[in-house]
Amino acid sequence: MLKDFAILITGALRDRGHQAYLVGGCVRDLLLGREPADYDVTTDATPDEVMRIFPETYAVGAQFGVVLVPERDDARNVPTEESGKTENTYRDVACSVSGDANVVEVATFRSDMGYSDGRHPDEVRFTKSPQEDVERRDFTINGLLLDPVTNKVLDYVGGQADLQAKIIRTIGRPELRFAEDKLRMLRAVRFAARFGYTIEPATFSAIRRLSAGIHQVSRERVRDELTKMLTEGQAREAFRLLDETGLLREVLPEIAAMKGVEQPPEFHPEGDVFVHTLLLLQKLPQACSPALAWGALLHDVGKPATFRVAPDRIRFDGHVAVGVKMAEEISRRLRFSNDDTERILALIDNHMRFAQAPQMKESTFKRFVRQPRFEEHLELHRLDCEASHGDLTSYQFTRERIASIPPNSMRPARLVKGKDLIAAGYEPGPRFKEILALVEDAQLEGRLPSKESAMEYVRQRFPLPQAADKSSQN
Repeated sequence: MLKDFAILITGALRDRGHQAYLVGGCVRDLLLGREPADYDVTTDATPDEVMRIFPETYAVGAQFGVVLVPERDDARNVPTEESGKTENTYRDVACSVSGDANVVEVATFRSDMGYSDGRHPDEVRFTKSPQEDVERRDFTINGLLLDPVTNKVLDYVGGQADLQAKIIRTIGRPELRFAEDKLRMLRAVRFAARFGYTIEPATFSAIRRLSAGIHQVSRERVRDELTKMLTEGQAREAFRLLDETGLLREVLPEIAAMKGVEQPPEFHPEGDVFVHTLLLLQKLPQACSPALAWGALLHDVGKPATFRVAPDRIRFDGHVAVGVKMAEEISRRLRFSNDDTERILALIDNHMRFAQAPQMKESTFKRFVRQPRFEEHLELHRLDCEASHGDLTSYQFTRERIASIPPNSMRPARLVKGKDLIAAGYEPGPRFKEILALVEDAQLEGRLPSKESAMEYVRQRFPLPQAADKSSQN
């Protein structure tokens, strides 16, 4: 277990005369009875001393006193969980370099001097005092030290009291902590939502005053923090807090614009677009895929721009196409990968098509449901219905129709290919795509049982010029 490995590291450091403790999120989670995702160690040993004790290390953050020690005997994939440090990407870097999924971060006690860029300390001073090290961290609940030998908790910042009171509070003045790293404002929201805690008034007030400063944070870091909010099981509360703190209009103004946009009550009795979106987020399963989570968040992002009151009811004409375009802009802004962007846009583009499923031709239906990761599309449709009118008719129909189709007829081998058309005398060109698509449609609908029947179908629908001339002569 990674916990045992972290304890071994603290023991090895202590055997050589150093102080060493478990620190941060792992201590918090252990006190809460949760299984930590990872373990961090803090020590008075300098990076050079740590690397001498553990030769196979990665000094990716040595200038900040951080060394990674890999557990090579265990190849389990452990997700990253930060513990309140200004730098929180060391573990990912080491894993990508070494191929080891399990690493323990060993950080030297330090105090930081100045944060000109709003993220990195201008100067790092190593210290022998664990209290000094704790006092530069983000929140009290992340500032606890644990002696793994005696199981004694060292608490210099009131973290245990805040855990008991269920409070998110910065260590020291919130303005200073947020000036050091603006991402901490988003982290405060995420921790409060994840644990069901309250953000302490002074901390909350500071976030509201300083929310515009979040633009100093790299878009990738903002994206990753938002993704965690969406996938940790408390997405609705996270986005409610983002809105209340003013951070939502800074990081995702397109979602803030949903507030107050009314919807037709016959389809959306729950309320406006923002209320509907929050209800949908509440239903997201914990640890769902990031693509599904972002698709859920953005599925109606085009509604505010297309809102109109028609004679019969409120309408959002073309909101899907507009939403796809807006979501693409958001994905580019937040530096999503091309694959993630494609998955998110596909979810938005298809989320209204389920109502048409009962009327779809066999070929259209098969093409619809065999798109990549269709289970995510089906899940988004279910969540969308449950967060609005509650009618799952189209959802159930789609599932039953999929179950009734033999797997080998969902993706049958093509009866006709381009080379077959060329062999039959057809000239390669743009028309090939049309011919092949029509043949596949007929095949999916069960009208073409063989290659011979398929080629005959082609000759009838697309006669060759010489064949057409002979026919006219007769």
